[in-house]
Amino acid sequence: MFRSALTRSSLRACASQMGETGKRAMSSGSITVPFSREYDTHKLPFEMPKEAVTNKEELLGYFKLMYTMRRMEITCDTEYKARAIRGFCHLYDGQEAVAMGVEAAFDQKDSWITSYRCHCISLLRGGTVESIFAELLGYSEGVSHGKGGSMHMYSKKHNFYGGQGIVGAQVPVGVGLSFAAKYATPPGEKTPVAIAMYGDGAANQGQIWEGANMASLWKLPMIFCIENNQYGMGTSKERSSSNNKYYTMGNHIPGVRMDGMNVLMVREGMKAAKEWCSTGNGPIYVESDTYRYHGHSMSDPGTTYRNRDEIASMRTARDPIEYVKNLLVQHNLADPQELKNIEKDIRKEVQDALKAAKNGSIPKFEELYKDIYIGGEDNSKIVYPAYIRMPDRAKSIGSIYERGVSGM
Repeated sequence: MFRSALTRSSLRACASQMGETGKRAMSSGSITVPFSREYDTHKLPFEMPKEAVTNKEELLGYFKLMYTMRRMEITCDTEYKARAIRGFCHLYDGQEAVAMGVEAAFDQKDSWITSYRCHCISLLRGGTVESIFAELLGYSEGVSHGKGGSMHMYSKKHNFYGGQGIVGAQVPVGVGLSFAAKYATPPGEKTPVAIAMYGDGAANQGQIWEGANMASLWKLPMIFCIENNQYGMGTSKERSSSNNKYYTMGNHIPGVRMDGMNVLMVREGMKAAKEWCSTGNGPIYVESDTYRYHGHSMSDPGTTYRNRDEIASMRTARDPIEYVKNLLVQHNLADPQELKNIEKDIRKEVQDALKAAKNGSIPKFEELYKDIYIGGEDNSKIVYPAYIRMPDRAKSIGSIYERGVSGM
């Protein structure tokens, strides 16, 4: 059964084990990687870094997790087309460096909420490949016990508050998470931060402006993170937004734009954003310039509003996984064959996880009643509703007539 690295410490241990091949001596010291482009900033009162320091252990860890994300999403594509996965399904391949960079900069005291494109973030925040597949297949072993599906993965234990099915709806919830973090932090201590991730297509939602206003008024430790993958569904950013410099949308709130295909640039940028927010300075806007390889969802072929050459050129020039592989090889931290062997192992692990997930169980009937209401003096008691209306009324659960509400 495949289990993914969940924290940076276990990630480092995993990467270390992979590197101990003994076949040839490799450099194990730190390397300094200059960024090929600068951060774009808006009213930012401090300098952004121009380079990142990393090492073999970190890079191998990033490579392994990002490649796992890629293979998991490609497998989702295959299973969806085979009709094993049903309903909405939004894939993240191409954008892996954004999620990986955020997790590398944060710790799991920091709260994270995102859109419906949430499989890979769930993997970083408590999920496993098997439990994510199980959720997509509707089985009780899934991260949301088979009741959330593709868009609603969640882990309170790991401060991951899920994917949201409504465009932009996660952002005001994220502001609430940042308020809770500030409220619970003793004076003088650094505050955990909250991040809400949303796409360029959601950037002009009114609820985001309202949330930003509150976050600024109360100086909340809130990161508004725009994953600019260039298209809101099938509409380019140039056609959907009068201002597509999304990092400037906070008006007087500082903002920064980074290369979202470069995991090191994302990591360093998010470190800076976290430091700003956690020390009482209020919110920040962060725009990650990225790209999705699939269409908006599995119902979108992704080639009617862009052509295949555009997608191919992005893969060639900016692929986030190839960037990490090239760093490892160019700095003599790994050889190409070692990386191919890792990829082969991961492909098998993902297929093994899928096979295990397909042996899952349908949620028990009473699960329909759970996670709806809570009660009791400490709000820890599950309260079961007496009636749940199903699409086919004859299959509804409980009796409305027993409750004296005839005519519903």
